[in-house]
Amino acid sequence: MRRIGNTAIASVTVVALCSGAWLLHSAGTTNAPPQPAAAEGTPDPGEERLTAPALPPSPPTRIRIPSIRVNAPLMGLGLTPAGSLDVPPADDKNLAGWYESGTTPGERGTAIVAGHVDNTRGPAVFYDLGALKKGSVIEVDRRDGGVAVFTVDAIEVYQAKDFPDDKVYGAADRPELRVITCGGGYSRATGYQGNVVVFAHLTGSR
Repeated sequence: MRRIGNTAIASVTVVALCSGAWLLHSAGTTNAPPQPAAAEGTPDPGEERLTAPALPPSPPTRIRIPSIRVNAPLMGLGLTPAGSLDVPPADDKNLAGWYESGTTPGERGTAIVAGHVDNTRGPAVFYDLGALKKGSVIEVDRRDGGVAVFTVDAIEVYQAKDFPDDKVYGAADRPELRVITCGGGYSRATGYQGNVVVFAHLTGSR
Protein backbone atom coordinates (compact mmCIF):
# COMPACT_ATOMS: atom_id res chain seq x y z
CA MET A 1 0.00 0.00 0.00
CA ARG A 2 1.63 3.22 -1.14
CA ARG A 3 -0.70 5.84 0.31
CA ILE A 4 -2.08 6.49 3.74
CA GLY A 5 -4.00 9.68 4.37
CA ASN A 6 -1.75 12.35 5.85
CA THR A 7 -4.27 12.97 8.61
CA ALA A 8 -3.34 9.51 9.90
CA ILE A 9 -0.01 10.92 11.06
CA ALA A 10 -1.42 13.82 13.04
CA SER A 11 0.79 13.07 16.03
CA VAL A 12 3.90 13.12 13.86
CA THR A 13 6.56 14.85 15.92
CA VAL A 14 4.69 16.18 18.92
CA VAL A 15 5.92 13.24 20.97
CA ALA A 16 8.60 11.32 19.12
CA LEU A 17 10.94 14.14 18.09
CA CYS A 18 10.56 16.46 21.03
CA SER A 19 12.28 15.17 24.14
CA GLY A 20 14.85 17.96 24.18
CA ALA A 21 17.52 15.39 24.98
CA TRP A 22 20.46 17.76 24.68
CA LEU A 23 18.94 20.55 26.75
CA LEU A 24 17.91 18.07 29.43
CA HIS A 25 21.61 17.30 29.92
CA SER A 26 22.81 20.90 29.77
CA ALA A 27 23.07 23.37 32.59
CA GLY A 28 20.44 25.72 31.20
CA THR A 29 18.32 26.57 28.18
CA THR A 30 20.53 29.28 26.65
CA ASN A 31 21.30 26.94 23.74
CA ALA A 32 17.67 26.48 22.73
CA PRO A 33 17.18 26.40 18.95
CA PRO A 34 15.97 29.52 17.11
CA GLN A 35 12.23 30.02 16.73
CA PRO A 36 10.58 31.62 13.68
CA ALA A 37 9.77 35.32 13.80
CA ALA A 38 6.10 36.26 13.50
CA ALA A 39 6.79 37.95 10.15
CA GLU A 40 7.82 34.60 8.65
CA GLY A 41 4.52 32.95 9.47
CA THR A 42 2.27 34.36 6.77
CA PRO A 43 2.88 34.47 3.00
CA ASP A 44 3.34 38.03 1.74
CA PRO A 45 -0.04 39.51 0.66
CA GLY A 46 -0.55 39.43 -3.08
CA GLU A 47 2.83 37.89 -3.72
CA GLU A 48 2.80 35.64 -6.77
CA ARG A 49 5.23 32.75 -6.75
CA LEU A 50 5.95 30.49 -9.64
CA THR A 51 4.67 26.96 -9.22
CA ALA A 52 6.54 24.41 -11.29
CA PRO A 53 4.77 21.47 -12.94
CA ALA A 54 4.46 18.39 -10.75
CA LEU A 55 7.08 15.69 -11.12
CA PRO A 56 6.41 11.97 -11.42
CA PRO A 57 6.71 9.95 -8.20
CA SER A 58 10.28 9.18 -7.15
CA PRO A 59 11.59 8.57 -3.62
CA PRO A 60 13.82 11.32 -2.21
CA THR A 61 17.40 10.58 -1.16
CA ARG A 62 18.76 13.86 0.26
CA ILE A 63 17.59 17.27 1.47
CA ARG A 64 19.60 20.48 1.26
CA ILE A 65 18.70 23.85 2.77
CA PRO A 66 21.70 26.04 1.93
CA SER A 67 20.73 29.07 4.03
CA ILE A 68 20.90 27.04 7.27
CA ARG A 69 23.65 24.64 6.13
CA VAL A 70 21.51 21.51 5.97
CA ASN A 71 22.79 18.73 3.72
CA ALA A 72 21.45 15.40 4.92
CA PRO A 73 20.41 12.01 3.58
CA LEU A 74 16.76 10.99 3.81
CA MET A 75 15.47 7.65 5.02
CA GLY A 76 11.96 6.32 4.61
CA LEU A 77 9.64 6.51 7.62
CA GLY A 78 6.57 4.44 8.33
CA LEU A 79 3.95 4.51 11.05
CA THR A 80 4.35 3.23 14.58
CA PRO A 81 1.78 0.77 16.00
CA ALA A 82 0.13 3.77 17.64
CA GLY A 83 -0.38 5.40 14.24
CA SER A 84 2.16 8.23 14.54
CA LEU A 85 5.09 8.74 12.21
CA ASP A 86 8.24 6.87 13.10
CA VAL A 87 11.41 8.97 13.35
CA PRO A 88 15.03 8.68 12.25
CA PRO A 89 17.49 7.20 14.76
CA ALA A 90 18.37 9.95 17.24
CA ASP A 91 22.03 8.89 17.37
CA ASP A 92 22.63 10.12 13.79
CA LYS A 93 22.51 13.91 14.05
CA ASN A 94 22.66 14.44 10.28
CA LEU A 95 19.76 12.29 9.13
CA ALA A 96 16.18 13.22 8.24
CA GLY A 97 13.24 11.11 7.14
CA TRP A 98 10.27 11.31 4.82
CA TYR A 99 6.84 9.70 5.07
CA GLU A 100 7.21 7.03 2.42
CA SER A 101 3.55 5.98 2.31
CA GLY A 102 2.59 9.51 1.31
CA THR A 103 3.48 11.92 -1.47
CA THR A 104 7.04 11.99 -2.78
CA PRO A 105 8.64 15.46 -2.80
CA GLY A 106 7.92 17.11 -6.15
CA GLU A 107 4.81 15.06 -6.81
CA ARG A 108 1.40 16.75 -6.65
CA GLY A 109 0.24 16.77 -3.03
CA THR A 110 1.81 17.33 0.38
CA ALA A 111 5.13 15.61 1.09
CA ILE A 112 6.29 15.31 4.70
CA VAL A 113 9.91 15.46 5.94
CA ALA A 114 10.79 15.30 9.65
CA GLY A 115 13.99 15.32 11.66
CA HIS A 116 15.37 15.84 15.14
CA VAL A 117 16.32 19.25 16.49
CA ASP A 118 18.91 17.79 18.87
CA ASN A 119 20.16 14.62 20.50
CA THR A 120 22.07 13.93 23.71
CA ARG A 121 25.30 15.26 22.19
CA GLY A 122 24.05 18.55 20.76
CA PRO A 123 22.28 20.09 17.76
CA ALA A 124 20.87 17.74 15.11
CA VAL A 125 19.86 18.12 11.47
CA PHE A 126 17.02 20.65 11.87
CA TYR A 127 18.37 22.64 14.81
CA ASP A 128 18.29 25.89 12.79
CA LEU A 129 14.99 25.27 11.01
CA GLY A 130 13.29 28.07 12.95
CA ALA A 131 15.82 30.56 11.55
CA LEU A 132 14.63 30.05 7.96
CA LYS A 133 13.18 33.01 6.06
CA LYS A 134 10.41 33.17 3.49
CA GLY A 135 11.85 32.78 0.02
CA SER A 136 14.59 30.37 1.15
CA VAL A 137 15.34 27.44 -1.14
CA ILE A 138 15.00 23.76 -0.24
CA GLU A 139 16.43 21.17 -2.63
CA VAL A 140 15.49 17.50 -2.57
CA ASP A 141 17.51 14.95 -4.52
CA ARG A 142 15.39 12.15 -5.98
CA ARG A 143 16.17 8.55 -6.81
CA ASP A 144 15.42 9.22 -10.49
CA GLY A 145 18.46 11.53 -10.62
CA GLY A 146 16.48 14.76 -10.57
CA VAL A 147 16.34 17.54 -8.00
CA ALA A 148 13.07 19.07 -6.80
CA VAL A 149 13.50 22.74 -5.87
CA PHE A 150 11.08 24.25 -3.34
CA THR A 151 10.60 27.83 -2.16
CA VAL A 152 9.62 28.52 1.45
CA ASP A 153 6.25 30.23 1.82
CA ALA A 154 6.05 30.43 5.61
CA ILE A 155 7.60 29.14 8.84
CA GLU A 156 5.25 28.59 11.77
CA VAL A 157 5.60 27.37 15.34
CA TYR A 158 2.69 25.58 17.03
CA GLN A 159 2.12 24.40 20.56
CA ALA A 160 1.18 20.72 20.65
CA LYS A 161 -2.37 21.40 21.80
CA ASP A 162 -2.93 23.81 18.89
CA PHE A 163 -1.28 21.79 16.12
CA PRO A 164 -3.32 22.31 12.89
CA ASP A 165 -3.42 18.81 11.43
CA ASP A 166 -5.37 19.72 8.29
CA LYS A 167 -3.19 22.72 7.47
CA VAL A 168 0.05 20.79 7.87
CA TYR A 169 -0.88 17.36 6.52
CA GLY A 170 -3.89 18.08 4.33
CA ALA A 171 -4.01 17.39 0.60
CA ALA A 172 -2.76 20.05 -1.82
CA ASP A 173 -3.54 20.63 -5.49
CA ARG A 174 0.08 21.51 -6.26
CA PRO A 175 3.42 20.00 -5.18
CA GLU A 176 4.05 21.11 -1.60
CA LEU A 177 6.53 20.21 1.12
CA ARG A 178 6.38 20.35 4.91
CA VAL A 179 9.57 20.15 6.97
CA ILE A 180 8.94 19.54 10.67
CA THR A 181 11.00 19.52 13.84
CA CYS A 182 10.56 20.44 17.51
CA GLY A 183 9.97 23.94 18.76
CA GLY A 184 7.79 26.15 20.90
CA GLY A 185 8.30 26.46 24.61
CA TYR A 186 10.73 24.16 26.39
CA SER A 187 10.40 22.50 29.77
CA ARG A 188 13.09 20.37 31.37
CA ALA A 189 10.32 18.13 32.66
CA THR A 190 8.61 17.45 29.33
CA GLY A 191 10.95 18.66 26.58
CA TYR A 192 9.77 20.84 23.72
CA GLN A 193 6.14 21.88 23.80
CA GLY A 194 5.41 21.98 20.08
CA ASN A 195 6.74 22.00 16.55
CA VAL A 196 8.33 24.25 13.96
CA VAL A 197 6.78 23.67 10.54
CA VAL A 198 8.13 24.96 7.22
CA PHE A 199 5.63 25.35 4.38
CA ALA A 200 7.10 25.29 0.87
CA HIS A 201 6.01 24.57 -2.70
CA LEU A 202 7.74 23.38 -5.85
CA THR A 203 9.22 26.18 -7.95
CA GLY A 204 11.67 24.30 -10.15
CA SER A 205 13.52 21.11 -10.95
CA ARG A 206 16.67 20.00 -12.66
